[in-house]
Amino acid sequence: MDFLFDIGNVIVGVDFIPSLKRLIPDHIANPETRLNELLERKDEFEAGRINADEYFPWAAETLGIPEELDSFMQAWTDIFSPNEAMWASIDALHASGHRLLLFSNIQSAHLDHLRLHYPIFNKFSGGIYSYQTGHIKPEPEIYKLAIETYGLTPGKTAYIDDLPANTEGGKQAGLLCHTYRADQHQAFLTWLDTL
Repeated sequence: MDFLFDIGNVIVGVDFIPSLKRLIPDHIANPETRLNELLERKDEFEAGRINADEYFPWAAETLGIPEELDSFMQAWTDIFSPNEAMWASIDALHASGHRLLLFSNIQSAHLDHLRLHYPIFNKFSGGIYSYQTGHIKPEPEIYKLAIETYGLTPGKTAYIDDLPANTEGGKQAGLLCHTYRADQHQAFLTWLDTL
């Protein structure tokens, strides 16, 4: 069976705010507004509609640290935490011979960081990444692209994502979907048993 896995808050936990907030100097006004402005443009960046050479300097300037681009880049990737329960499930699925694919709204800096620091990503044989496609989930085009690229049979392809809008998009594409919550991993295991 084929499995499409979202990355953030499924394979690894993600929290932008603490890492980026530490960078903002105390004298900078409206830090929450600045963080929100940065995150509001993140989808455009992850969809590849803004390039890194534009986004990262703008983001550092927005946080009030234009001279600290290296520090910003370190904070930008220091947002992940392992989800060991899911890693064990991925190991088991891989060992059973299932094809595992990544399917994520992500940009290259994060993907490169994850591949370098988390060996669990070696269990996946490919992926569809928003920054390469010009689309983000739940836009229908990205599901169609995943199906066509990997020759997926929707009714025989499982899709795991933490966002209900994304799993709804998957259902519209005919995928077998589970909306994942790390604090309810047993519900995921129960769902797997129904496949």
